[in-house]
Amino acid sequence: MADYITTIGLEVHAQVLTASKMFDACPAGYANTAPNSCTSVVSLGLPGSLPVTNQRAIELAAMTGLSLNCTINPFSIFARKNYTYPDLPKGYQITQYDQPLCRNGWIEIHTGAGETRRIRIERLHIEEDTGRNLHLEDGTTLIDYNRAGVPLMEIVSEPDITTPEDARLYFEKIHQILTWIGVNTGNMAEGALRCDANVSIRPVGQERYGTKVEVKNMNSFRSVERALVYEIQRQVGVLESGGTVHQETRGWDENREVTVGQRSKEFAHDYRYFPEPDIPPLRLSESWIAARQEELPELPDGRRTRFEADYGLSTQDAGLLTIDRSVADYYERAVAAASEVGGSAKEVANWVAGELFRLLKEHGESYLVLETRMPPRHIAAVLDLLAKGTITRTVAKQVFEESYASGNDPAQIVASKGLSQISDEEALVALAHEVIASNPKPVEQYRQGKASALQFLVGQMMKATRGQANPQVARAVLEAALEKNEEGR
Repeated sequence: MADYITTIGLEVHAQVLTASKMFDACPAGYANTAPNSCTSVVSLGLPGSLPVTNQRAIELAAMTGLSLNCTINPFSIFARKNYTYPDLPKGYQITQYDQPLCRNGWIEIHTGAGETRRIRIERLHIEEDTGRNLHLEDGTTLIDYNRAGVPLMEIVSEPDITTPEDARLYFEKIHQILTWIGVNTGNMAEGALRCDANVSIRPVGQERYGTKVEVKNMNSFRSVERALVYEIQRQVGVLESGGTVHQETRGWDENREVTVGQRSKEFAHDYRYFPEPDIPPLRLSESWIAARQEELPELPDGRRTRFEADYGLSTQDAGLLTIDRSVADYYERAVAAASEVGGSAKEVANWVAGELFRLLKEHGESYLVLETRMPPRHIAAVLDLLAKGTITRTVAKQVFEESYASGNDPAQIVASKGLSQISDEEALVALAHEVIASNPKPVEQYRQGKASALQFLVGQMMKATRGQANPQVARAVLEAALEKNEEGR
């Protein structure tokens, strides 16, 4: 089998989070509404209706471009993209073509191998979304125009992606940035964020790109990677069998995990683009662009770097704690609360990235419940109890989980359940003798010089006290009891 080079470019379609649609005042929030209840004469393209540009949508799209290191074009125009599909009520889509809002950006992805790769972004343009086709089991197709006219950004990468894994990482990074700056919900199940891929292969040594195939209907990070794996293998199989890869659009069938041919792929000239006559050009001043830059929050890459520098976190922990803006904000509030009782940022990171993330996963809950489930002051309280020696680390995990489940203050949980650490030697002496009497084999191993046997005996004491015994005191008491026991033999 010959070796092939894979070339992938992604087109990410992201709805812009605004109150109204792109070209009229019709509400853009169509989720959980009755079909065709969020429509207007403009979004339905009725005769005589005229579009008016949504200024906030332009501002948010420009902010997105800046967060993707794009250049904002001071002059851009809207165009009509002409094609006939049932979900396009006007028979054309208002979009941008040769003069988009943003150009020449890039983002960096971090691969599993520890490499950093830069993926260039060709353009970001803004347009209106289409309606949705609803295919019923009896073969009937209905159309819901609620989505028609919702502001939509299309982010087009350069063909810099070479593996399905990198395509997934790129899409995940775009998702992270869009949700971080608050321009998109990130909800792929509802179609707020979608992704198409253009993929081709060519033999090693061939300079000319292979025939490009577009893959659609990928509604998760996992499906992007798996669809591309399949499509690359399919194209290799076609070439290896002496066939020809045809330019076409294929859909990803999630259930069968295959791509399926849908139609021949159109070229740009098939859409007969021309300037939209009803919308004036966008003229954006330097001060306007600067104002959009000022609106941007600290971006995830910058915040990750700051967490490493300011809090001494590892790259891995800093990455986990900046995976979502709500997590990063929560972590910094927890650090501030912990600092008041002498807790360190690293300790907070360990509890958030470890126990708290584990509990979220077990309960199937999102990062949005962090504040209500485990307020930052509760993490500070756990650290304070540990630092004062009130509880052991084993008990601290129990208290942390109880606080997460009940919402109660950790100190109250310790007091009400009698979980304070046992550090009184006299209280542990009798227990030490019981442990020695019940475990003759480890005791004999200890006397023969096996150090791990003592740790086992300490563990038995911790188990008997439900983790409340001070491990250092328990160890000292055991050693003394073993020595006394030896003398008495």
